[in-house]
This record gives sequence, structure tokens and C-alpha cells, in this order.
Amino acid sequence: MNHILVVEDENAVRGALRRLLERHGFKVSEAGSVQEASDNFDLEALDVIISDLRLPGLPGTELIKRTATPVLIMTSYASLRSAIDSMKIGAVDYLSKPADADDVVAALLALEGRKADPPDHPMSADRVRWEHIQRIYELCGRNVSETARRLNMHRRTLQRILAK
Repeated sequence: MNHILVVEDENAVRGALRRLLERHGFKVSEAGSVQEASDNFDLEALDVIISDLRLPGLPGTELIKRTATPVLIMTSYASLRSAIDSMKIGAVDYLSKPADADDVVAALLALEGRKADPPDHPMSADRVRWEHIQRIYELCGRNVSETARRLNMHRRTLQRILAK
């Protein structure tokens, strides 16, 4: 797998993804919309297309209909329904943004039947638990009672965890 087309309307995201993929040895081209991708690239000559779901004009899933090239969908508006719909029409993978760099590379390697190398220093189980609690806490507007309810734990237990 050599040539990847990134179809993303946000310049900052598109540039970051391009740099990430280039660091891993991929040749990367960019487009800001489905129309731009279709007009400027031979979609069949590409190895993979990574496309945002919501783009100006046509959605990224339109690329699946226009080419036999594998299309990986990434979106900030991830939902079970859009994931199922994307996969039904032929997306090879579906990632929610912001996607972890390791997840993107792992998805691309999976297309080749390879697995990504395990991380040298993975997060400990305690760290993963802490990150999850912090994420839910922030999503609940830093409301301890609501966070405790959603995590199905006692409020005082959560307060002690957060105090550490």
C-alpha cells in the first residue's frame, strides 16, 4: 500500500493526517471534497482513500459508490447508524475523530492483513480507568453526581478517586 488520498474539508485535520501517514512511509495526496477528489485524481489508481463523512457537497460515502478503491471513513459525528450505513455500502473501516494515530495506522495495516506493532509503553489498566472517568466527568460538565450515576458508582467513591 503506497498511495493514500485524504479527503477532508478541514485544512488542519487534513495536514495532520498527511504528516502522520508520511511519517509511516505512505505517499499522501489531499482533497477538500468528493468533487475535488473525483476531478483531480484517478480514484482507481489509489491504494486507499481516507474520507471524512460530512463534506461540503457530497458525503464521503459517495466515494465508495464511485470507485473500487477501499474507502476508510472518519467522522467527528460518529454514530452507530452512520457506521452501519457506511459499512453496508462498502466502507472498509469507520473511525471516529479525533482518531488516535495508532488506530489510523492499525486500520491501514489491517487492510494489508498485517497487525500494528504493540506499543512499547502501553497505558496501565489504572491509567485507562482514570482516563475514562475523567472523560465522562468532563462530558457531564464536571458534575460529580451525574458522573457517578452514569458510571454506576457511589458518589463518594467517585469523589475520592477524583481527589487523588
